[in-house]
Amino acid sequence: MNLTDTHCHLDLEKFDADRSEVLSRAWQAGLTRILIPGLDTASSRRVLKLAEAYPNLFAAIGVHPSESLGFGPGSLAELRALALQDGQGPHPKVVAIGEIGLDYYWDDAPHAWQQSVLSQQLDLAAELNLPVILHLREAADALDGDCSRDMLAILETWVGRLRLEDHPLAQAPGVLHSFSASGTIAARALDLNFYIGVTGPLTFKNAEAKREVVKSLPLERLLIETDAPFLAPVPQRGRRNEPAFVRHIADKIAEIHNKTPEDVAAQTAANAARLFSW
Repeated sequence: MNLTDTHCHLDLEKFDADRSEVLSRAWQAGLTRILIPGLDTASSRRVLKLAEAYPNLFAAIGVHPSESLGFGPGSLAELRALALQDGQGPHPKVVAIGEIGLDYYWDDAPHAWQQSVLSQQLDLAAELNLPVILHLREAADALDGDCSRDMLAILETWVGRLRLEDHPLAQAPGVLHSFSASGTIAARALDLNFYIGVTGPLTFKNAEAKREVVKSLPLERLLIETDAPFLAPVPQRGRRNEPAFVRHIADKIAEIHNKTPEDVAAQTAANAARLFSW
């Protein structure tokens, strides 16, 4: 089975004791690619170093909204240097800018500042011709609200500019990772050519609304991801999540769309390859 995990925080300390064993289980489960997103500049350096050490690992670099207070005058320059190997050309292991976005749930930074940091990193993505991995979380985990509206306003402006410039990113600008918003928000994201990332909560007993959203979306626009070590799917819920568990998400999508798990794995792997050019 050709599985991908397009969002796994494999650099975090929860994997320090057994990272190689985690990867062995992933390959045995049929994974062929794992994408590790950065959360700030220091994390971005770590994920890139990790990706360089294994042929099937890839990195995204960026500053998460909850870390955005640490975003300073040199942050963009540092991210650019990582993506361009300090001026030696595009780094083959850097396939996206992320994890970036807006988070009004934890509210660790003023909304206007989060929006500014997001916009600056979107501009960097356009400069480097790299898709983006977007974090979107509403206050109180609502299906819709100010966070979604602010995010879509920023994305519509950005993608509109890409289209006017006939920029290649306009065809596949990125993914809304671990999507938990409404079907209306998903439809607007699809109109902008974004992919939708699906994580473990889809398998939870009380997640019927999430399943209805996923049912409404074409398989050609879905990615599967663990967000490990967080959000372990059923039947692993309560454990530390890891890439091998992405199979459970593929199984649930297959059930929802009346497909085989192999079909879902192949389609989402092809989607990931198209978006991240690996």
